[in-house]
Amino acid sequence: MVSTMRLPSYLITVAMLLAPVARGQDAQARRIEELEKRVQELERQLSQLLGTKKDVPPTPITQDPSPAPEAPTPESRLPVSGYMDFHFNKPRGEPGQLDFHRFVLLFGHSFSDRIKFWSELEVEHAFVEGRAEKGELELEQAYLDFLIKPYFNVRGGMLLAPVGLNNERHEPPSFNGVERPFVDTVILPSTWFDTGVGIFGDLGKGFVYKSYFMSTLDATGFSAEEGLRDGRQKGFESSFRNPAWTGRLEYHGLPRLALGTSFWRGSTGFNIPGVNPRVKVFEVDGRYRLGRLDFRGEVAQVHISKAGELNLALQRDSGVSPNVAERLRGFYVEPAVRVLPRRWPHELALFGRYENFDTQNRMPRGYLPLKQFDRSAWVVGATYYPEPDVALKFDYTWMRNASSVVRAVNSVNFGIGWWF
Repeated sequence: MVSTMRLPSYLITVAMLLAPVARGQDAQARRIEELEKRVQELERQLSQLLGTKKDVPPTPITQDPSPAPEAPTPESRLPVSGYMDFHFNKPRGEPGQLDFHRFVLLFGHSFSDRIKFWSELEVEHAFVEGRAEKGELELEQAYLDFLIKPYFNVRGGMLLAPVGLNNERHEPPSFNGVERPFVDTVILPSTWFDTGVGIFGDLGKGFVYKSYFMSTLDATGFSAEEGLRDGRQKGFESSFRNPAWTGRLEYHGLPRLALGTSFWRGSTGFNIPGVNPRVKVFEVDGRYRLGRLDFRGEVAQVHISKAGELNLALQRDSGVSPNVAERLRGFYVEPAVRVLPRRWPHELALFGRYENFDTQNRMPRGYLPLKQFDRSAWVVGATYYPEPDVALKFDYTWMRNASSVVRAVNSVNFGIGWWF
């Protein structure tokens, strides 16, 4: 019969001496205890390999061990998160205005390793009632994720449309400039959200995707100035009779480079008898970092079918034609440079952004474009980060349009944004 083998005591001593030295006696004691338990486990396994049935006695511990942490339960709460946005805007020839633009809290919960919940509740302009221009209380996200495979998972609830560079990543420290880019507010109606269900996953080799069926837009809210923006249903008794299909594909396979493309398409005339315009949105974007230089850009285009019939139908109801175009188009490019030394604990980014956005790019037969809505902007400014999650912002915006009658207004803007 093979006798029980014990590892020599000097192996235990060597293991203890080679262990990383933790800060403080308590940390060192926990580390020693862990090493001793590992040696004990090795002895037990070796004993089993040699055919010994006798239990190996535990190695004595010279110090009182710290209480072992409780094993996590399958259900656990996720941390609370949020972001805030405070602005000062001064258009030329007008008084300056202070605005606590956004106060957002995000809550999550993990029911298990495979079922998770996430939500985003936003208050805009500090309060909801009491002025002619009221604030808004919005539930921008509230969904469940069912995690099945890395490449295939299911999501359902209140979803952000995965369209554009900023709709899903719109926290203040994530972009330069006090306000979000015009292309992402006028051509793409960010923040764009509604009820829906779909799939998402990681395809490997740097590719990730999302594809949802969502409540569609309401064509009665389309306009010449802001395009699709007022057509968002925002989950308020949203019509799901003809759900829209949207999706996004991103590539992150190369260092410092991120590329994305997205689409949205759906019929939007559920509130207009006899007219059902179909909207198609297509977008391409990219981000790249080269040393201390950052580059980002985006191109977006919207096509609205039956725009002429839509204008006639809305004119019959209101008496005024909204002059909705059949094509909207916009793009921007933005270089930025980080100017402070790397060893400094804070950062300063100087940036310039050129935008061109035209909500009257092509009109239906019989309609003329309103040239004041063929616009461009130069936005030049700085973003200072005393901490990575806190951004102090300044920019000056030069606005231009194609009209010889309506003059565009420049502005100076200051802002503070933070997330946690």
